[in-house]
Amino acid sequence: MTPSPIRTIHSNHVHFGWDRSEPPAATIAPGDAVTLSCRDAGDGQLGPGATDADVAAMDATRANPVTGPLVIDGAEPGDALAIRIVDLSPSGFGWTALIPDFGLLADQFTDPRLHLWRYDASGRTPLAFGDMAEIPLAPFVGTIGTAPAEPGRHSVIPPRRVGGNMDIRDLGPGTTLFLPVEVAGALLSAGDTHAAQGDGEVCGTAIESAMDLTLQVDLVKDARLAFPRYETTGARSACGSAVATTGIGPDLMAASRDAVSGMIDHLTRTRSLSAEAAYMLCSVAGDLRISQVVDAPNWTVSFAMPKAIFADRASV
Repeated sequence: MTPSPIRTIHSNHVHFGWDRSEPPAATIAPGDAVTLSCRDAGDGQLGPGATDADVAAMDATRANPVTGPLVIDGAEPGDALAIRIVDLSPSGFGWTALIPDFGLLADQFTDPRLHLWRYDASGRTPLAFGDMAEIPLAPFVGTIGTAPAEPGRHSVIPPRRVGGNMDIRDLGPGTTLFLPVEVAGALLSAGDTHAAQGDGEVCGTAIESAMDLTLQVDLVKDARLAFPRYETTGARSACGSAVATTGIGPDLMAASRDAVSGMIDHLTRTRSLSAEAAYMLCSVAGDLRISQVVDAPNWTVSFAMPKAIFADRASV
């Protein structure tokens, strides 16, 4: 069967909250690829001439615009989307800011600050932080999710079990993300693209940068995922070639437990391990990581298991 041509959903198709009644921008079939033109997390309010004062004047209602939503033909509650991140096309401009009342240490850093980045979109030259540091270009999508089942409009800032503003820096080219579906058609949206970020995103912003995001979306029927899961390939991921489970919620300890429990469940299903053996394997080989700790009230924890420990190197 000849694959469908890649469609482009332009950045005028954005919304600023999750809502199962949001009118869809397009309908795609499982297996189709689509390019989403994503605005930056500030919705373009901080341009090349912006200053610290512009940070203080930002309209918070325009934070984290997401492009979409996409209806995935045949998706039903209980299914999962398997979303392969094919490509990200960086724009060459980005920003990092200290936003008053936002970030892990917001009580200690109360004044707005802005750092602008003009960078080589090809990645051949690192991003310069003045003359003090060089940051490798590592583009990824910070916000990607499906619509929650609960009616009404929900803030796009905190992540949730159907994804959203997870800020997992492994969600770059080559990664496949599995997202739970809670509503018919799934209603997939994405945005908040980043040129680079550390685990935690501790000041509240990464290198926020508009990009075109190309995805290929497949459907896994009756997957019954509790939380998002993802699988990475290649050296560009912070965890190398691995499978990772997540925990998302307002309590870091509970989210950590959910992420580890998710990996134990995954290993018992895919590797025929007992739960006890899987738990021990998690302890000696897995990596528990805080992906973001700023998008109140929910935090994102990831647990990555490297594929290299398995003799066949196959997907775990």
